[in-house]
Amino acid sequence: MKSWRFWVGAVISAFFLVIALRGLDLRLVWQVARYANYWWIVPGVFAYFVGVWARTWRWHYLLRPIKPIPIRSMWPVVVIGYMGNNVYPFRAGEVIRAYVLKRKEDVSISASIATILVERIFDGLVMLLFVFVALPTAPGLPNWLRQTVILASLAFFGALLVFLIMAAMPKTFRTWYQWGINRFVPAKFRVTLLTLADRFMEGLVSLRSPKDVFMIFFTSVVIWLLETVKYWFVMHAFDFTVSFFALMLMNGVVNLATTIPSAPGYIGTFDGPGIEVLKVFGVDGAIAAAYTLVLHAALWLPITLLGAYYMIQESLSWQDFDKAVQAKEEVVEEQLEEHEDAGSDSVQNPPFGHPSPEQEGR
Repeated sequence: MKSWRFWVGAVISAFFLVIALRGLDLRLVWQVARYANYWWIVPGVFAYFVGVWARTWRWHYLLRPIKPIPIRSMWPVVVIGYMGNNVYPFRAGEVIRAYVLKRKEDVSISASIATILVERIFDGLVMLLFVFVALPTAPGLPNWLRQTVILASLAFFGALLVFLIMAAMPKTFRTWYQWGINRFVPAKFRVTLLTLADRFMEGLVSLRSPKDVFMIFFTSVVIWLLETVKYWFVMHAFDFTVSFFALMLMNGVVNLATTIPSAPGYIGTFDGPGIEVLKVFGVDGAIAAAYTLVLHAALWLPITLLGAYYMIQESLSWQDFDKAVQAKEEVVEEQLEEHEDAGSDSVQNPPFGHPSPEQEGR
């Protein structure tokens, strides 16, 4: 782990925590948390893991054109990846997930990362949908939140549009990036970068089918509704009540905020916005802080413990994860080796040009 990433994330997390907790009586926050009814966390954790299963199914669906992998084989990989997000900064768990899948199923890391980016874009769109659906129920939101929603909307819709166009016109895009690589990249790196780009395009194959796009979006909505159900269960452990729409708004805002680099586990970037949203709905600051901090722990701890169990089961070590986090060079080397094994045909006939099973009429 590079120290500068850790310290940048730590500073950002500290900033959000200071904003979230300023003016609050921390002793009162502790008292509220201490007397919560923690039995309500149990059904919340169950709902959350049903959502993790749905995430596993979605990734399985995205990877079908590349390699059909049973969900039972992918489940530990997904859990390990989310554990990685919780213990490393800058969402490094996404790279860890691709690294572990490469070890288990020999799926190209860059193709896996392309599918994970597609997941993140659809997650962002669903978060924005939750925000827009719930906004009419909010008595008043700060200007910074409205501006953040507008900027996030432009970013996620723009990224989705680019990915859809890339998936719809793979030959055109390959012509463009092949021209750019051949013109501006030193000769010794060209084959490697072309292969990386080809594998990345392979990961976008699912976006060519309107049916697949709908299924990915629908599954993403289900995933985030299940996570909101966890918010609802944990709310019952505390002495306040807000509508399910208010919790949808909180879910959307905090998960958009966690795209900001932070310390491991989204410290601060989750808590600060969550507390502010609840205060908008009239929840006392101490109760909002206690609820948000307990909710954050209930989201962080179970998946992290299960991920550690699967890490041991898969004979992985922290050194493997460190290697994956710093895997840019490894990804390049891996793709070069794959290219050399496949021969020069892998450049002339890129993998993303192969039809999917649906396109073949299966």
